[in-house]
Amino acid sequence: MNQLEALKQFTTVVADTGDFRQLAQYRPQDATTNPSLILKAVQKPEYAPLLRDTMSRFGSRPLDEAMDRLLVQFGREILSIIPGRVSTEVDARLSFDTEATVARAERIIELYQAEGVPVERVLVKVASTWEGIQAAARLERRGIHTNLTLLFSFCQAVACGQAKVRLISPFVGRIYDWYKKSAGSAWDEAASAGPNDPGVQSVRQIYLHYKHFGIATEVMGASFRNTGQIQALAGCDLLTISPELLAQLATAEAPLARALDPQQARALDLPPVNFDEAGFRYALNEDAMATEKLAEGIRSFAADAVKLEKLMKAA
Repeated sequence: MNQLEALKQFTTVVADTGDFRQLAQYRPQDATTNPSLILKAVQKPEYAPLLRDTMSRFGSRPLDEAMDRLLVQFGREILSIIPGRVSTEVDARLSFDTEATVARAERIIELYQAEGVPVERVLVKVASTWEGIQAAARLERRGIHTNLTLLFSFCQAVACGQAKVRLISPFVGRIYDWYKKSAGSAWDEAASAGPNDPGVQSVRQIYLHYKHFGIATEVMGASFRNTGQIQALAGCDLLTISPELLAQLATAEAPLARALDPQQARALDLPPVNFDEAGFRYALNEDAMATEKLAEGIRSFAADAVKLEKLMKAA
């Protein structure tokens, strides 16, 4: 049994890609996309017809609607290959606007339903800002399930649990990147690997808190830099993994043991934690890494959305 097969015994494996032609060989349950992944995919020759077709049909509509329709077309293609859910992202430029996020998410779901896709097969991705989390709480109450992304801190995860969002995506690799860059020449890769990786430790803390207190929100580790990070989170509810790292796991034959266990979490002595808006904002402000990576992530996704719009106009 290879490590990918072993991992699937206790973790739902999700493919982190907009390239749906890569999906079949790894047989993931779910798939996630984001503006950067879609931008990367539409620049490949094999996806040019999808872009052209969407723009020929809907190019006269407002650009934001045409973009949502393009994202839904990618999602529909992905859902024809996988058995589970696809995550489709709300424009990152709306990350601090609760009302606009709710409206955009509702439209994305309506577009999927118009394509015959049931609501339970879609997760709408929203940035884990305070405004995004409040939007997600409203969407969940309306039966629209959400994936809270750009999550780097414990306070973001706690607020998401309070909001009863369906799933969170803590970004393991980007946390690792920040601490490695911050340490500079003092960084010790071997000492900071596996269970000692700061990104792994962040997800572990969130997982243990959720399982200890019976919080139903699913934890999906994301943004991996190496298979060691994945191995150290084996047992997490879900892990979303790039095709490159899926390929490495599929060829690795070393044993893979479960690292996270809900029963162990329930036996721990953990304090209850809750955040109101002021407490959330202060806790996030106190975490320099999370503050910087959240802002950087929103800027990056927004920039890629602008690039995607330019490609759409030229199609």
